[in-house]
Amino acid sequence: MKLLVVEDDPDLRRQLSVILSQKGYTVEECADGKEAVYLGCEYEFDIAIVDLGLPEMSGLDVIKQWRADQRRFPILILTARGNWQDKVEGLEAGADDYLVKPFQPEELIARLNALIRRSAGHAQPQLQFGPLKLDTTARLLYLSDEEVRLTSYEYRTIEYLMMNAGKTISKTELTEHLYHQDFDRDSNVLEVFIRRLRQKLDPDQTLQPILTVRGLGYRINPELGTGV
Repeated sequence: MKLLVVEDDPDLRRQLSVILSQKGYTVEECADGKEAVYLGCEYEFDIAIVDLGLPEMSGLDVIKQWRADQRRFPILILTARGNWQDKVEGLEAGADDYLVKPFQPEELIARLNALIRRSAGHAQPQLQFGPLKLDTTARLLYLSDEEVRLTSYEYRTIEYLMMNAGKTISKTELTEHLYHQDFDRDSNVLEVFIRRLRQKLDPDQTLQPILTVRGLGYRINPELGTGV
């Protein structure tokens, strides 16, 4: 999942980037409000973390600008302002949740995961499609209750496809949501991940969990059943 961190404190920004990267997020960073507006309006993100006290433009104004531009990704406010008036103002501006500094990394990750699940229409931390079960909290995938050992990028790929089950996801969209902006988009790396996933999930080629829609991209096989 691709995440934007908007934080002017360089130490905290780097700390967040490390924590989130270790949890499998693809993280982009910026330090001021104007750059945040540009990034959020020009690029696709799955979620954003926004500090309120930013240079150039306040975090509240950033959020308002994104929402005015019809950007619908979830937004978590992360700030030292802990009074209820600031919380109400942030939520009314268009944020989806609010976490006060200092915070525990585990709570931050739990809130982000919950926001992403809700934005994709999933209330529970586990998604199941036929014999495939994805535990988004533990970041594990099971096939018929047996854990499937995946690399980080393989997990990110199947997670995004399962979170967006029912949609055909283009190679460009997968690349933009899974990898940093400097990722080699002309390479065949994504095709390699898809091939490896198919080999691990369907060695006998009977399940066909990941379908290729010619000229459009990939999707989870709808015959597996509906995710819960």
